[in-house]
Amino acid sequence: MDFRAREGRMKAALNLVKLGITNLCVIGGDGSLTGANQFRKEWATLLVDLVKSGKITDDEARKSSHLNIVGMVGSIDNDFCGTDMTIGTDSALHRIIEVVDAITTTAQSHQRTFILEVMGRHCGYLALVTALACGADWVFIPEMPPDEGWEGHLCRRLADQRARGSRLNVIIVAEGAMDRGGNPISSEDIKKLVEKNLGFDTRTTVLGHVQRGGTPSAFDRILVVMALLATPETPACVVSLSGNQAVRLPLMECVQVTKDVTTAMAEKRWEDAIKLRGKSFENNWNTYKMLAHINPPDTKSNINVAIVNIGAPCAGMNAAVRSAVRIGIIQGHNMLAVHDGFEGLAQGKIEPITWTGVSGWTGKGGSELGTKRYSNRPLLLLRMIIRMQDEYSAIVCVAYMGGLELVQGRDKYEELCIPMVVIPATVSNNVPGSDFSIGADTALNTITSTCDRIKQSAAGTKRRVFIIETAGGYCGYLATMAGLAAGADAAYIYEDKFGIRDLEMNVEHLVQKMKTDVKRGLILRNENCNANYTTDFIFALYSEEGKGIFDCRKNVLGHMQQGGTPTPFDRNFGTKMGSKAVLWITEKLKEVYRHGRIFANTPDSACVLGMKKRALTFQPLAELKEQTDFEHRIPKTSWWLKLRPIMKILAKYNISLDTSEHAHMEHVIKKRVSMPAPLMKKASPATKHEEEE
Repeated sequence: MDFRAREGRMKAALNLVKLGITNLCVIGGDGSLTGANQFRKEWATLLVDLVKSGKITDDEARKSSHLNIVGMVGSIDNDFCGTDMTIGTDSALHRIIEVVDAITTTAQSHQRTFILEVMGRHCGYLALVTALACGADWVFIPEMPPDEGWEGHLCRRLADQRARGSRLNVIIVAEGAMDRGGNPISSEDIKKLVEKNLGFDTRTTVLGHVQRGGTPSAFDRILVVMALLATPETPACVVSLSGNQAVRLPLMECVQVTKDVTTAMAEKRWEDAIKLRGKSFENNWNTYKMLAHINPPDTKSNINVAIVNIGAPCAGMNAAVRSAVRIGIIQGHNMLAVHDGFEGLAQGKIEPITWTGVSGWTGKGGSELGTKRYSNRPLLLLRMIIRMQDEYSAIVCVAYMGGLELVQGRDKYEELCIPMVVIPATVSNNVPGSDFSIGADTALNTITSTCDRIKQSAAGTKRRVFIIETAGGYCGYLATMAGLAAGADAAYIYEDKFGIRDLEMNVEHLVQKMKTDVKRGLILRNENCNANYTTDFIFALYSEEGKGIFDCRKNVLGHMQQGGTPTPFDRNFGTKMGSKAVLWITEKLKEVYRHGRIFANTPDSACVLGMKKRALTFQPLAELKEQTDFEHRIPKTSWWLKLRPIMKILAKYNISLDTSEHAHMEHVIKKRVSMPAPLMKKASPATKHEEEE
């Protein structure tokens, strides 16, 4: 409170001058950041007053003449406009999803309705993403109160789900939820409604401050690291996340848009409130509406859409399949599940899959359909062609290499001339055309938490270095990002060549480190980073050179990186990818349906759906061949490589870093005529058309 008065800010200025501090990093919400901006504006006059009062000298004032401020938004609510994610939000989602998963197993056993109240103040982000990640039946958020008569609609929705065979109902409530009249809607109110009207056994859980605690997720750690290394500049800026980049935005512009959301809600301009939250929030809301509030049509399209999982299993695959199946059913299509990959397709392991057949899939790891690595055998391909004759109108394929093989076979086999879309799903994050793959976030969190435990084991045994081998094939994404998140001293990867001199330098660095207070080391090695410098070789080298100074231990993490419960990011990402893929296929089928038959042989009828910065983009498989190193199954360029110097900076190597990324605020029309929200029956236009994420 002292800082709100000029006298308090004078004391703060005196402290900074005396300590020689001219760069200030402020981590907090919009109040903290607004105060920081005011402090910067007053800085010159504060120095004048301090000189006049004799508390500092003219020389001290000259040395501290400029105060650089950079803001970082720390808030689990994700209620600050201008950034896709605030620090702490992802970790809070991890805590919430852990509770939801624990609750749902109990609720299914007892056939109960569970109402979960989550934090967020006046922002519904946590509630909305939780609803998507757990497949909730209903979500209450302050930005979009339910329509009049929502009580009857909610009860019908819950009853319909039970009638379809669901043993579980989940309702998510944001703490600031209200009705159209501005009256609060609490979890207890909803419980009384459900019990009175339906007689369902109902329980409520109010999570409270458990959402703020726990170990930070890998995403939050990396976000903090990227933000801290942004260069401060004038005017005061805030470091924001834009897709996969940390960028600088004008602080007060972000604060103003954040306040505009509150104004829009107070004036009951609900559509505006959703839009002002940003494209990511808006797209989450539209995806939720499709999956939870639209009933399947009575008329069928006579379109058969097959879904097949290829390659190694990874967390989030099931979320993508679930949303693809349900969106396809909403479009009127016949959805077919192919079991055991392309081999299953060749052997006829195909069956219709229904709305309730995918219930509860968002929280399941691995692949419920079953999956196998793609085997490029001509006989297998021929069997698949025979199987596909007149059976499929389109195919959703979770494999890049397999999809590419099908496209190349179009010249020979007309049966392959159908729309195809590939959804990237692999822990390696090595699919060209997409910055992220489903499953990579879960694997990254698994590695990071394992590194945490390993480092903790070293707390009692000083002077110990751990060498950990991570998965990823030839792609160094997991080793690099886990290195950033876990505080590694080095991460050896294929894309960043290294030799014996580099290994010697790293060993010498650790020798010097053991003379400091931190007497432990962490080295990550991507499994295929170098054929000769194997994990055993590096372990032997470090052990020999560290004799008398430190000892070594090694761990090969192996297949544990593929398994486990999917993270909130992978559930949400998979849900949106599956939804968008089927909407695109629906639109593409209209384009290629001619003279009573489907014929698709143009490059833009077989695409990879990838995330590029902030956009979900459809890119022709054929075009992505130029961006692919097929020998090593990696993209020729990767966005995350430029983050590698950060690891050395944090390990106290003497190295420079490029921090030149800039961005602009999304331009939002603050006053507009609210239009009815579309049902999103229509997909985006064809290839290369981007939707802001």
